[in-house]
Amino acid sequence: MFRTLQTESPRRSITLTVEGRTVEAREGDTLALALLDSGIDHTRTTPVSGSPRAPLCLMGVCFECLVEVDGQPNIQACMLEVGEGMRVRLQSGARCAGGVE
Repeated sequence: MFRTLQTESPRRSITLTVEGRTVEAREGDTLALALLDSGIDHTRTTPVSGSPRAPLCLMGVCFECLVEVDGQPNIQACMLEVGEGMRVRLQSGARCAGGVE
């Protein structure tokens, strides 16, 4: 099971919204870490079968953690640091290039 490492110095709390739900994260965390830490078990579904996908490599190689952030689709959650007030939506199926559907 996923759990965060304990650090010696506390970090400031950040609030973001995921699918309309308020999620607390720590300043400096990636969005993928914040999602996993809050119990969100997948970030997108596949276009063909609808299978759920979740962060896998956590270093920007696999593209399994794609989400929509503040209206922009196809953002790698593992490569983005959380920001105060960030609005996140999980992706369902295929997305067109450039966010045009």
